[in-house]
Formats: sequence, C-alpha cells, structure tokens
Amino acid sequence: MLINNIRIFCMTRAVLESLGYLQYGRLYFQLKSWYENDENQKHCEKGIAFGRRGQKLDLYSPPNVSRLDERPPPLVIFVYGGAWGSGERSTYCLLARQMCEQLSWVVVCPDYCTYPQGNVLGMVQDIADCLVWARESGPKFNFDKDKIFLIGHSAGAHLCALTTLFLADEREELFIEAGVQRKVAQSVRGVLGLSGVYNILDHYEHEQRRAVEYVSTMHKAMNGVENFTYYCPTHVLKELSQDKLSRLPPFALLHGSKDGIVPPESSCKFSALLSRRSAKVALYLLPGLNHTDMVTDLMSADRHFYHPIYSCIKLECRKLNILHP
Repeated sequence: MLINNIRIFCMTRAVLESLGYLQYGRLYFQLKSWYENDENQKHCEKGIAFGRRGQKLDLYSPPNVSRLDERPPPLVIFVYGGAWGSGERSTYCLLARQMCEQLSWVVVCPDYCTYPQGNVLGMVQDIADCLVWARESGPKFNFDKDKIFLIGHSAGAHLCALTTLFLADEREELFIEAGVQRKVAQSVRGVLGLSGVYNILDHYEHEQRRAVEYVSTMHKAMNGVENFTYYCPTHVLKELSQDKLSRLPPFALLHGSKDGIVPPESSCKFSALLSRRSAKVALYLLPGLNHTDMVTDLMSADRHFYHPIYSCIKLECRKLNILHP
C-alpha cells in the first residue's frame, strides 16, 4: 500500500510538472503563425523529401549569406525531442530561424518516424538518411556538405549520439553501404547534445522513480527493456574499438541544473565516459534551466536563457569550425 501511495505521489508530481508547459502557450501560437505566414518563406524551403521513407525536412538559409560568397556555410541538422513518440518539424521553425541567424549557417529540421510509426532503429536510419541527403545536396542548397553539425534536444540528442556512434561502427542495420557511411561520418564535424539521454537503463530507472515508466514511450520505442543496451549510446561507446573511436567527431553536451525530466547526471556521466575513451568533449552545466527551457528559450531573443544557451552553442560551433577549415 505504501509503495502504491508513493507511486501516486510521484505521478501526481509529474503531472503537475507537465502543467508548467501551459506557460509556453503564447510561444506556440507565435511559431504556428510564423510557419503559416507566406512572407516568412523567402529564407525557408519547406517539405523537402529525403530518405528511404520519404520523410520531409525544412531548410533555413541565413539572410546574410549569398551564393556569390567564396565558401558556402556549414550545415546544422537540428533533431527535436519528444520522448521518441511525438514531435514535428514545424514546431521548431522559430528555433531553426534563430539558430540560422545566430550562426550564419544553414539549418535543416527533419521529421523522423516516431513511435508507433517506427522504433528507435528506424529513427536512427532516418537521421542517417538525412545526413546522406546532406552529402548529396550541398551544392544545390548552398551549404558545405563536408561541414555538418548535429544538434539535438532530449530524445533528439540521444538519436544524434546513437546515429554518430552507429556510423563510426559501420552498422549493417543502417542499410547504408560501408563506404558511404565512412564519408558521412567524416562530414559530421561535431555533435551538440542539449539535455540528452545517453544511458537508457539509467533513464528508465529515473522514469520509475517518477512513476511514469508506463506512460513514457521510451521502452516501447526500443521494443522492450531487453533492447535497452543495443540502443544505449553509453554501451555502444564502451564497445567501440580504438580504430572506430578515432572516427568520432567532438561532442559538446549542454544541460540545465534544474532539469527534472532528464537529470544533468546524464550529460555528466556521458562526458566523463567520452573523456575516458579519449574522445573530445566539452560539458556545460547551465544554472537555473529546466528541460523545456533548453529548447524553448532558443526560439526567441526575449526568452530568459536565450543568450546564455546561444553563447555556448556559438562558442562550440565556431571552435569546431576553426578546427576543421
């Protein structure tokens, strides 16, 4: 009886936390209005098809970059979160636009097969397909196909990390020829994870403590607990050979100190493991941020944490771009 009462308390607290999302209602209407306004489309191409499943992506071009410039800008692929079971690219139009202007880089935001339409392997395949598309489409859309940066939030950060690791490992289940995988992996110059999940078993135990493990789509998207290890970036990283480790790009992990949905320990532990395995990594723990702030506050310059988060992102992107001229 005591255990049931504790679970009820934890679940009630989780529900009350979710009610906090109501404060973002105004932002939601802003982004819907922006996305549907035809006047905003001069620097945005919507609904570009890519990959084996015919997924769609939106592409945002920086206003201050011309095809006449000597070198095309790098590309950011932003992968949204949503607990592996929700999300759509249109929701992140303001984020993509702001990121595009802040970095003066091209930004694409792809959709992927969230559960129940797909499982995590399908999601990774979609992100890998987006990278293949980017390799093939750089000249057409005026970005540097050899300078691609993956940025993901929450489940999206998990997918960015896992896709990068699978490419380094040349996994057959991606159904992409090994030589193509190597070229794609070489094009990824950095991975930036925002409030990411990197140890699936740890996160499942956190969900259990919050009494939301049955509500969460995580274990369903991974085809059950028995597949947690397979889809766990921490495990894959531990198993990589030294030769394949050398194929990994640098990582930068950002996490808010007040994140109750994905604890900051997730990024701290993954950063420590990357360091132990001699991979390049930078870790930023941002005081006062919760899980949602990390992504919503990238959407508008009047958001409280807009400048602190973008300062970290710009620092890392510029540093990595300088490392790979």
